[in-house]
Amino acid sequence: MAVLDDLADALARDAIAAADELGDEAIIRQVGDQLGASSSTMQEAYLTSIRIRLAEQRARKFLETQLSGTELSETTPD
Repeated sequence: MAVLDDLADALARDAIAAADELGDEAIIRQVGDQLGASSSTMQEAYLTSIRIRLAEQRARKFLETQLSGTELSETTPD
């Protein structure tokens, strides 16, 4: 259901941003717990969005690190 995925993803984005701003990743789990109390379907969609977004962030950070290492080695004189 598109509405479910859209709502869950928007909430996941907001929860990740709140966790970053507050420096507390527990908020992500707490939001999931609140969802689970009323809709396990919404909770699963939210958790899926969380996993996808956090995995993408880790992969992007890895890629940026790899590219910056290459740039440094290319600009370092021998």
